[in-house]
Amino acid sequence: MKPKIESSWLALLQSEFNTEYFSRLREFLMQEKESQTIYPPGSLIFNAFNHTPVSKVKAVILGQDPYHGPDQAHGLCFSVNDGIQFPPSLQNIFKELQTDIGMETPKSGNLTKWADQGVLLLNATLTVRAKNAGSHQGKGWEQFTDAAIQKLSNERKNLVFLLWGRYAQNKESLINKQNGHLILKAPHPSPLSAYSGFFGCKHFSKANEFLRSKGIEPIDWNLNTQ
Repeated sequence: MKPKIESSWLALLQSEFNTEYFSRLREFLMQEKESQTIYPPGSLIFNAFNHTPVSKVKAVILGQDPYHGPDQAHGLCFSVNDGIQFPPSLQNIFKELQTDIGMETPKSGNLTKWADQGVLLLNATLTVRAKNAGSHQGKGWEQFTDAAIQKLSNERKNLVFLLWGRYAQNKESLINKQNGHLILKAPHPSPLSAYSGFFGCKHFSKANEFLRSKGIEPIDWNLNTQ
């Protein structure tokens, strides 16, 4: 079964799809779908990869788990579908964007605009059972997404990695330090830790300063502009 994933990522990750762990993961997901509601929908599991081909990546934001409520998750970390109430962490991301770059709170929490500009919005676990946070952790997704981070950081140079919270920061060891990447670290934007240093981190403007210094088109973080 050929994964529904963008061709450059398919080429980069082909060896992962052929592993025993991924075969077990696929079997687990098939069994889950027989009796459970799974988020995001199957067509959106690889959405982060499909919107941001390998050659287009400029920045990487790492999340942990998809949202587990109805109609929230659509395959991009921290992002929700149009018309869905902003989860607390996303609200705090928007607060920091207002402080950092002056962005007014957007009408939608859909971050597809970032993905289409080269921001890989990658969760460590790509699926979840409805109303059961973390239910698909430890089934193989982390091994797959770790490989994606590692291979991307080997393949490309001068990327920005935004690591928010301890979980994301533990992925720093996967990043090839020889390729000139910028690693930005801050507490997680959740209400439990945002006031411990996420607010005021200015990661969005710092990312663009770095990209400009490398002659790379900066990211328009403002979700209210076309």
